[in-house]
Amino acid sequence: MRRKHAMTTTFAVVAVAGLGLLALARTVSVVAGQQNAASGSLAIRAVSTDATLVTGGDVLVQVSLPADTAASSARVTALGRDITAAFHAGQAAHTLQGVVTGLPVGASIVEATAGPAHASLAVTNYPITGPVISGPWQQPFVCQTNDFKLPDGTTLGNPIDENCSARTVVQYIYKSTSSPPPPPILDVVPPVDTTAATAAPRVPRPWWKPMTDLTQRPEDVATTTTMDGVTVPFIVRVETGTMNRGIYQNAILHDPTVEAAPSPFAPPRAWNRRLLAVHGSGCPSGWYIQGAALGVSVLDEVRLSKGYGVFNNTLNHPTNSCNAFLAGETTMMGKEHFIETFGVPLYTISTGGSGGAYTSLQVADAFPGLIDGVDIRATFPDALAIASSGLDAHLLAHYFEGLAASTFTEKQVMAITGYQGMKAFLDAANQSQRTDPVPNRQDIQGYLSARFNAAVPETVRYDAVRNPHGARPTVFDAARNIYGVNPATGAALRPFDNTGVQYGLAALNSGVISVAQFLELNEGVGGFDQDANYTTVRAVGDLGAIKRAYQAGLMLGANGALKSIPILDNATSTETGGYHYGWFHFALRERVRQANGGSSANMVMWRSVAGDRAQQMFDAWMLAYKTDRSSDSQRTKMLRAKPAAAVDGCFDTSTPPQFIKDDLPFTSKPVSKCSELYPVYSAPRIEAGGPLSANIMKCQLKPIDAKDYTLPLSPSDRTRLTAIFPVGVCDWSKPGVGQTPVVTWASVGPSPKNLIFSVAAPRSSSR
Repeated sequence: MRRKHAMTTTFAVVAVAGLGLLALARTVSVVAGQQNAASGSLAIRAVSTDATLVTGGDVLVQVSLPADTAASSARVTALGRDITAAFHAGQAAHTLQGVVTGLPVGASIVEATAGPAHASLAVTNYPITGPVISGPWQQPFVCQTNDFKLPDGTTLGNPIDENCSARTVVQYIYKSTSSPPPPPILDVVPPVDTTAATAAPRVPRPWWKPMTDLTQRPEDVATTTTMDGVTVPFIVRVETGTMNRGIYQNAILHDPTVEAAPSPFAPPRAWNRRLLAVHGSGCPSGWYIQGAALGVSVLDEVRLSKGYGVFNNTLNHPTNSCNAFLAGETTMMGKEHFIETFGVPLYTISTGGSGGAYTSLQVADAFPGLIDGVDIRATFPDALAIASSGLDAHLLAHYFEGLAASTFTEKQVMAITGYQGMKAFLDAANQSQRTDPVPNRQDIQGYLSARFNAAVPETVRYDAVRNPHGARPTVFDAARNIYGVNPATGAALRPFDNTGVQYGLAALNSGVISVAQFLELNEGVGGFDQDANYTTVRAVGDLGAIKRAYQAGLMLGANGALKSIPILDNATSTETGGYHYGWFHFALRERVRQANGGSSANMVMWRSVAGDRAQQMFDAWMLAYKTDRSSDSQRTKMLRAKPAAAVDGCFDTSTPPQFIKDDLPFTSKPVSKCSELYPVYSAPRIEAGGPLSANIMKCQLKPIDAKDYTLPLSPSDRTRLTAIFPVGVCDWSKPGVGQTPVVTWASVGPSPKNLIFSVAAPRSSSR
């Protein structure tokens, strides 16, 4: 089922405002004739998406003519039809643009000629239901279109096919002058608890009213002035439909009483050519459902009032779908549709908090050109960082729980685990529940294993005895197309590995625990099997799963597009519980530094959240670098455009809060004003000697060396240590096993482009 707008067989012409600004557009062209590219040969390219990854049957195409060629001599054909009449000259010199629609699934050719010159564009179109690059569909999958609320309070209705497709609906709402004003935007916004996977999504504010008569403006409609100085009625067009089996929405200022229906050649007058991709939060229970709601409403009053376009999809809400690679595919499709509906944006910002933060980061890094800047809060590098640190903490909690209370003091436990206190430690440990498929496991207080959305029927859920081949509710199984599958059990392969990890190494070397305690701890900590059952032996991660997690960006490398775009981390965190800990922010900054040779100049971290001040600074940064027409590299232009206010620091507790410039060292000690106000604590694997970046899933090993321990080891201690670590201990000075850069624009099928793996043929397709 294609989008409603893509079901026609007409060909449209588009204006060229902002042409050439979308780095995503890549070309497949064959040029004939006497001229070459250097002298301005005829060329044709896809503008709305990669020509090999088109979805929904339509694509925005640009034809560039040689400088000495009249536009009247150009001819464009597609699907055996002459569509030249649909292409008109635009504002950019020597260019024509048009939306080619009605493309069949599979390969097509769009051709252009001008005099003796010839160019062709090979297009590969995929169904609007997907998949394109994310591999076979997750099954089972619960359709929820009938539960999804539209702006007027009705629902999207029953699905119209087995792929959870639904009708496309366009509704208009407006902000009323009789409604209460919004709360003020604070310079510093207090942290919001986004830890609960079942937290209610943000919903439209009560001052939005439906606009039922599109021929006249409501008497009580408010006005807004955009950041470009355009004053318009505050009327918002909201489009809802389905793509990639998710439910999408986009929103934009548009006045239907005086403006024509929007299109790429007639975009809404108030659109400021900026685009915002929003994401949700959470992760636990994020599998096997379409999603009955977006994690964050597209009705962002502040951004819309400034003229932004906004788009989202239920599959960009990790509480519905905890798979950042699938979210990347969904973002790709959503942006393509937005461009083919409204036109090419000047730039696209991705934003979100918690799960929305890591989704923004991972999508931006793995899909260069899709996102031009990232503005996040309550930050994690990726869902894998939460799960992995949770697994470490859970093993330690299980170990300590099995000992006599006097064996380790609370001070020693905190030194081993790195957390601020016992609550923070146990809250972190409980986050391993997102890796546990066993229902009703009796474990640490507050632990909730096998978390499902209530919409998933009990009959399809995994149970080792009753339903061993059922749906497995884990972050690994949600991305099984990347991790791979154990053919004997049907379970996703797991990357978690603690072979060689010396838990409590820092506590030993600081004298907080004894050699005997260190040895006892590492003898007894054990590991997990694929069902998250405790084992006496250490866990061994699957090497293929580990490598592909890096390749697909499930373990954020920050070595893709994040090297060359602005990152603003409004660093909301808490150290006392809830698992939104500060060290995750510092782990992100360290990964950015590793990717950029020790520099994190493109990332700004502000402790606490700055509201309007942050938006203004970030918008200025984005505009300056995206309008730089020099031939310098993108990273050079981006850094040159960085505002003077874009420096690391924190806000104090005065009224109003004052900004303090600070390098923000990673420490819980008051070595600076910001570290005094915002101390940051650690995590078990960091305290085991691992890197702050927390991006080594499986360490390389080295022989035991007595010089690594500040306390002397007796011969019997050495013998015992060798028995605990017979193949060696972690050598954290080396890259991790299988640690490799992200493969940008990777695929796990059906697209063959940059294919890294296929669950259908794992041996032949795995790199």
